[in-house]
Amino acid sequence: MLIEDIQNICKKLPHVTEDIKWESHLCFCVGEKIFIITSPDESPVSASFKVDDEDFAELRERDGFQPAPYLARYKWIHVDNINRFSKKQWEEYLGKAYELVKAKIPARKRKELGIF
Repeated sequence: MLIEDIQNICKKLPHVTEDIKWESHLCFCVGEKIFIITSPDESPVSASFKVDDEDFAELRERDGFQPAPYLARYKWIHVDNINRFSKKQWEEYLGKAYELVKAKIPARKRKELGIF
């Protein structure tokens, strides 16, 4: 997996924007809310992303995964190397992260942005 693979997966999701935050973190957002944060300048490339309760409990037990610093209370997981997931797994988890974050966007904002 390359960071470009993550970008391509995210760009296929509707209304996704990408932005550089905190000087070097490539973030993907829906409705201005982040659903994945990557560190493309690190070697290996790491990432943090939103998960549901079940995935949070399962992933935190795997090697290379841990609750994301500062975001764990919101059920975010940090992976130390994006190659710990296959492309298919990234598609699944990023799809879930996108939906979880999109669901939290207020109805008025979703309507403004054309997000349903």
